[in-house]
Parts: sequence; C-alpha cells; structure tokens
Amino acid sequence: MEKKFQVFVSSTFTDLQEERQAAVSSILNAGHIPAGMELFKAGDESQKETIKRWIEESDIYMLILGGRYGTVDNDLGKSYTHWEYEYAGELGKPRFSIVIEENALEEKARIIGSHVMERENYPQYKKFREEVLSKISKFFSDLKDIKITVLESLKEYERDSSLAGWISGKDIENHKKILKENHDLLFEVTKLRKENEVLNEKLKIKNEIDGFSYEEVINYLQETEIRIPDDFPLQNVAGESMSLLSLLLTYKELLLIGIENISNMTKGRKFIFFKVAPKLMVFNLVEKVKVTGKTYQRLQLSKTGIKFITIYETRKDIE
Repeated sequence: MEKKFQVFVSSTFTDLQEERQAAVSSILNAGHIPAGMELFKAGDESQKETIKRWIEESDIYMLILGGRYGTVDNDLGKSYTHWEYEYAGELGKPRFSIVIEENALEEKARIIGSHVMERENYPQYKKFREEVLSKISKFFSDLKDIKITVLESLKEYERDSSLAGWISGKDIENHKKILKENHDLLFEVTKLRKENEVLNEKLKIKNEIDGFSYEEVINYLQETEIRIPDDFPLQNVAGESMSLLSLLLTYKELLLIGIENISNMTKGRKFIFFKVAPKLMVFNLVEKVKVTGKTYQRLQLSKTGIKFITIYETRKDIE
C-alpha cells in the first residue's frame, strides 16, 4: 500500500526560494506532505520549539544546500539550517541532501548577485558542506535536477518498510489509481532524464571550439596576458598588459579582414601579426591564408574564430 510521508524541507531562504518551490512541488506531485521554515520566524525561542516538534513529527528530513551558511544563532553557535540538519540526525530521521554544484553557484552569483555566496561565516559553511556531502547527498545545477532527485529519493523511501508514514481511507480505495500515478511519475522521471542528457550533449557539441569546450578556450584567452610594446600607437595601452581575449575582441574587425606581413606594416599590425595571432592559433582561432601571386602571407580569423566570437557575443547579450 502506498504511504504518504511528511517531508521537512530545510534550507536558507532568500537565496533558494525557487529551489524550495521546486522541491515542494515535487513532494506534492509525488503525493507526500511538505513542511518547512515558511511557517516559522528565526530567532523566536517558541518557534524553535515548534520547528523541533515538526522535525520530530516528520518522516523524512530534506536539505537543500546552496552557497550560504545562513543566520547564526548566538545560543546555538551555528546557523538554523545547520542546527535543523543535526537535530534530524540526532533523532535518527532519514536525511537526504541536495547540494548545489560549484559551477552552478558561480553562475547563480553572476546572474542574481554575490549575496548567494557565504562571506561572513565561510569556514563554518565549508565544514557544514563537507559534513553534508559525507552523508546521503546529490548535486544539482538547475531546478530540473532538484525535481528528479526529490522524486527518485521519495520512491526509494516508499520501499522502506521501517518508515510508517500514513495511509488515508481514500488512498486505500484508490490504490490502483495511485499505483498508476506513481508508474506515470517514474516514467516522467526517466523521460526527463533522457531529455536532459540529449540536450546537454547537443549543447556540448554546439559549443565545441575545434574539439575543445568553450570554457577551455575562454579560460585560456582570459588567463594569457600579453605585454603591449612601449612604442605601440595607442598610448593609453602602451607598456601595459592585456589578456588575449581583450586583444581578440579589440581587433576582431581587423582580423576578420586579415593582416598581411608586407614590408611597410605599421607597428600595431606587426604586434598583432607576430605576437597576438600565433597565440590565437593554439585553438585554431586564426589561420594563415595564401595570397595568390604574392610572397607575403595573410592571417585572418578562421571559421572557428568566428564561431567563438559569435558564442561569446551571444552569451554576453543574454547576461
């Protein structure tokens, strides 16, 4: 017979509202009962007792851990989220955690602000994250991951005979219907996972730069510094260092047309031709083009270079 569980959802609040909503929706869709911090006010001793009672009455404890440690209670010496996690452990409640991927956290901070990352109590946050990851936990990078993890985890707990839960009279009458709904949910989870894998593979292929990932290429361009000659025509940058990415974006129109190593090249063109272009060839962003009937060579953006700039500009517009 299908059991319903009360699931206590714990997390920091302001930075994980969408993630909590995704988890709560999945718990409800799976036919279970969510409970959590929306009902309480931090810092009120009577509310702490209420939270303890709700955790005690819940069948399962679920933690969503983002990039923040949360408000630290002076009496507890730790954040409320950390306290809830440990209290559930003391009670022997089944606990499972969903922890944000570091790359996803950095992207979240870039989009909505650095407040989603812990600053004041980072050592405590790091220790808490390590503690959580040493127990049953999975990573997430988007809301779909949370939904899938919640559904899969609850299905596993439903097979645990040691968890009582509760069964309503209506559920007993509609047992066959519930079984079908659960089967449909499992089918939907499998379908979502396959769709996610296909989309990720397509995106990976689409963003490949001559066999390398876009991230590998842009990291190389950002980390590679080139010193500008002291006699460079543009005095505001002469003698300074610029990243290879900045130089590529600054001179992309010139490279698109092409630079020829003719005898009367300007100092600026010589710098781009002999110092910048060779480093761009590492990822085939620039290519040599033979000029018919001429002894000189031309360096210009390759199709790979144009693709990289297109992806960069597209992502910049989205940001």
